[in-house]
Amino acid sequence: MTDTPPPARAAPFRTVLVANRGAVAARIIRAVRALGCRAVAVHSDADAGAPYLEEADEALRIGPAPARESYLNQDALLDAAAKAGADALHPGYGFLSENAAFAARTAAMGITFIGPSPHHIAAMGEKTRARAIMAGNGFPVAAGSGLLPADPGEVLAAARGIGFPVMVKPAGGGGGIGMAIARDEASLLRAVARARAAAERSFADGGVYLERFLERARHVEIQLLGDRHGQVRHLFERDCSVQRRHQKVIEEAPAPNLPRDRALGIAQRAAAALQRLGYDNIGTVEMLMAEDGTFGFLEVNTRLQVEHAVTEMVTGVDLVAAQIRTAAGEPLGRVLPSRVAVEGHAVEARIYAEDPRRFLPSPGRLVRFRLPEGDGAWRIETGYREGMEVTPFYDPLLAKAVVRGRSREEAIRGLRELLAGMEIEGPETNIPFLLAALDDPRFRAGEVHTGLAAGITV
Repeated sequence: MTDTPPPARAAPFRTVLVANRGAVAARIIRAVRALGCRAVAVHSDADAGAPYLEEADEALRIGPAPARESYLNQDALLDAAAKAGADALHPGYGFLSENAAFAARTAAMGITFIGPSPHHIAAMGEKTRARAIMAGNGFPVAAGSGLLPADPGEVLAAARGIGFPVMVKPAGGGGGIGMAIARDEASLLRAVARARAAAERSFADGGVYLERFLERARHVEIQLLGDRHGQVRHLFERDCSVQRRHQKVIEEAPAPNLPRDRALGIAQRAAAALQRLGYDNIGTVEMLMAEDGTFGFLEVNTRLQVEHAVTEMVTGVDLVAAQIRTAAGEPLGRVLPSRVAVEGHAVEARIYAEDPRRFLPSPGRLVRFRLPEGDGAWRIETGYREGMEVTPFYDPLLAKAVVRGRSREEAIRGLRELLAGMEIEGPETNIPFLLAALDDPRFRAGEVHTGLAAGITV
């Protein structure tokens, strides 16, 4: 006698508008359709020929190529959602994914924003406020300042109180944009001026603050998921220490050379802090880990992360599906297994259209773009196909490649083989840098830190 199959679960939404582009749009569309929902894609004129549009049930034009006229145009996106009859909207990552006003406008239309509530997005979006909130909830916070005043003397006094070197950071942005290191008082005010200008230009918010800069720190983050019923669980940690221009390029899970009891301890503290706050969807607590092993809070990213796939590969949890289901009101007890464990090791590399030595964007036509097809142990996510133009209008991320192995060594070896087998002609890519990083003896030994990339030559 065979077991009776469980009853089919109703689709969490009827129609989901995917308000993004590229690899993340393709990833979300697949998850939406697998859950039985109708997926509607959007595109600018520059992305009219993107392959993920064919994977959606419908594709709608939202404007010209510049992001401010398309993917950052709230009116155009909400008009598209209304036209599609969407009852939910997934913002992906980047663009408007952490915009509290956009989340609130979406909800006001009776459309579910697939992400944290606007309250949490706003609370964590301003970094100095987020630092104060997490410190007040018993979480370790890196030494730093509040929002810097205009008076140069007060800026210098704040830096002296922290101790040089310091990192100047935009309070309302992310992605490494506007960050600048000041190693002494002579360079501090110049760094603050540069950071303010970049923050104003990129985020329409010139507020900046200071953090103590750690020379050989590791970037460790905790993946979390909350529901609308007061529960938050962690899905362990990732290490994202290999960075260029303060932006991640290689991520892995679990973190190498980090004892499991310490990793679990900080993950549990992060989950407890967000549960006390009533956090209600996907989020990531990002930290720096000093050489002495102490952790210091950096920020909470209130969205799906680019590197979510490494967590999926080692836990078996579909984070995008889980995010959608919790947004629809399902409790975590139904969304996640009662016990989630880490099995094996996963490493991800971001493939960019850029000069692999200076890390400058390299737009152009993809004359040849042949990527191996996934086999279960690894996967590649992209929003491009051969013949498309990589334009200067958006981030030059071409694809993400992630490999799972029984060991870290096996995962690194598999990722190296995968990258070496890619055939990309036209724009330059950072694959030579990625291969050099994967071959670096320090990386191989798990001796990773945020300054590692500076010592890798191509």
